[in-house]
Amino acid sequence: MPGTISTTFIIFAICAIPLIFIIRFMVRRKKRLQLLHSLLPPELEKILSKNIFPYPRLSQKMKNELQGLVNVFLAEKEFEGCGGLELTDEIRVTIAGEACLLLLNRNLNNCFPALQTILIYPTAYVAASSDIIGGKRVENAVTTRAGESWQNGAVVLSWDHVRHGVKNYDDGHNVVLHEFGHQLDQESGSANGAPPLKTYHTWAQVMGHNFEKLCGKVESNKKDVIDAYGATNPAEFFAVSTETFFEQPEKLKRDHPDLFAQLLKFYKVNPLDWN
Repeated sequence: MPGTISTTFIIFAICAIPLIFIIRFMVRRKKRLQLLHSLLPPELEKILSKNIFPYPRLSQKMKNELQGLVNVFLAEKEFEGCGGLELTDEIRVTIAGEACLLLLNRNLNNCFPALQTILIYPTAYVAASSDIIGGKRVENAVTTRAGESWQNGAVVLSWDHVRHGVKNYDDGHNVVLHEFGHQLDQESGSANGAPPLKTYHTWAQVMGHNFEKLCGKVESNKKDVIDAYGATNPAEFFAVSTETFFEQPEKLKRDHPDLFAQLLKFYKVNPLDWN
């Protein structure tokens, strides 16, 4: 009899554990759908209208969609103030609003699924990076940073630099768009300048050609609408191109028409409609 009870319990546990996960998934999905179809409270929408440059220029449908995405972002992501920064609704909604611009019109059932935490410093912060060389971790020089995106579920931002992006939306520099562009890139499993796509052939051709074009200009000390930092590697090229696409679409379309077309196809919004 004890053996029979034990066996029955084990079978029940084996069946129950997957069921629990399925129920939790369904409950979370239902909650997310409710949030996606809910509007922000008026005081939070005012922050979007004030700090997210494209927001007043969006159609009502896209405004509602952005509010729903921000609802999900605020509910599912944890914000943490660092270096003595006291978090406010303005900080949370501004960061969420700019990040979610990258998700408009894409009919996604998730919102940066790998991201768990946004760490925010009051100003630029100091950090050290490391590489694995010969099986050993080698520490690199300490540098001052405005933001970074980690594959282990975190984005780090300087609030001063976020506010600069808010006040100067047309300068081609936006730390939130940049770092959350990296988050999209990292969804494919690595930061290589290629976010999840159905096919990579045309993307690789266009991105590769324009990356090499930018590298050549940087080597020749010639300016380009895409910031020189984009010549660092393909991952940075995608992130910097994302900034340019949203903030300086006219110049990007003029100087890099094929790149503009690829980003237009990927992001499924046309920032030219907002400027």
